[in-house]
Amino acid sequence: MKRYAISDPKYFGRSKESFEKALENLKNFDYILYRDKENLNYKKSARIFSDILKKKGVEKYLIHGDIFLAKELDAFGVHLTSTQFEEIELSKENSLFTVISCHSFKDIERAKKLGADAVTYSPIFETPNKGKSKGVEKLKEAVKLFHNIKIFALGGIISGKEVSKLGDIEGIYGFSSIRFFL
Repeated sequence: MKRYAISDPKYFGRSKESFEKALENLKNFDYILYRDKENLNYKKSARIFSDILKKKGVEKYLIHGDIFLAKELDAFGVHLTSTQFEEIELSKENSLFTVISCHSFKDIERAKKLGADAVTYSPIFETPNKGKSKGVEKLKEAVKLFHNIKIFALGGIISGKEVSKLGDIEGIYGFSSIRFFL
């Protein structure tokens, strides 16, 4: 099962030093997303984060919501928000691995039709300020129905307890989390 880490300024800060420290302490991951929704200097911070990852030999990093910045930084991909479906085609035209946030089967179907490589489907478990959780059974159903798109479970995955519940789902691509990797 692939492991997709998501950065958050609450845990990663916004400086080169805080990025380096957070990344040094991060548990093993296959992909990592630079995300900071409220940073007025997002591009500058993303560049610093990207440079650190490159020095560490991390290849599969994604930029949140900005196709052109992802391309400029030579990122592996971009993670689009649930309001950016219309940008999937542009992302693919720019040869970016494209992940989009999905919260319903309708979203996943749309992502698949538009050519996204992967989706995050959330929230699976209880997580602060994210509404009612979908649960493992709904995730199993999504993975079975949409077996030809990579699905990352997201939401409330904070320990091995949640990961072990996901491990029983045949065909799941992976999970994504902020707190699990800390």
